[in-house]
Amino acid sequence: MRNFKITSLVTISLFLLLVILDTTVGIALWWYILLLILWFTIMALGSFNMSWGFYLKAFTSNPTITKKNIAITFDDGPNPEFTLKVLDILKQYNAKATFFCIGEHVERYPEIFKAIVAQGHAIGNHSFSHELMIDFNSTENWLDEIKQTENAIHKITSKKTTLFRPPFGVTTPKLAQALAVTEHRVIGWSIRSFDTVIKNHERIVERITKQLKPGAVILLHDKQSNVLPVLEHLLQVLQKQDYQAVTINELLNEH
Repeated sequence: MRNFKITSLVTISLFLLLVILDTTVGIALWWYILLLILWFTIMALGSFNMSWGFYLKAFTSNPTITKKNIAITFDDGPNPEFTLKVLDILKQYNAKATFFCIGEHVERYPEIFKAIVAQGHAIGNHSFSHELMIDFNSTENWLDEIKQTENAIHKITSKKTTLFRPPFGVTTPKLAQALAVTEHRVIGWSIRSFDTVIKNHERIVERITKQLKPGAVILLHDKQSNVLPVLEHLLQVLQKQDYQAVTINELLNEH
């Protein structure tokens, strides 16, 4: 949020400077347009890059870690077709993960959600609806989304989560205001697999392993078929390179 405030302050100052120059010596209209374009570009880039900490502070990796630990995270579940198979693969390789769950899916597939928790994986809030236009929510609507998901999680497992991952990885001032109320810790990633776009699982794993380092946070989705070969191949690579997949909570506490 500090970066957002500084950028806004600088933009307002530049605008006032342009007004002063315009009234004294006269300047072309395109200077105003250029400032507007620059402001909009910075706002947009800040929204889509959690590592900038533009609107809020987000944990995207742990660069201070000394152990070869990384976190594998899954978005958009629980999924009736793939999540249980993902859990089987994780169990086979003695790996832990973090699942950022959509509240509607938690309510719809409670037994799958229970299985995630029962097997010792971490859970996070990923909004209730994850609808396409969710990033235009007001602060009140964001609070409803987050609280509905927390209620669904608590109703099924009597647990709560302190972790939140923004849908689409987009942050806004309104979301920041809502999270200041709920006090969730925002979790991003340092390695985006693009598994929803790239279909070839070998290409996805190659993309991940090129960026692999201790403390990394990997983004995957447990809602599509390629997650199974991607996960198995990735865990084999991690095993060969002596990496251990741990939960976000464990990675946060590593120093």
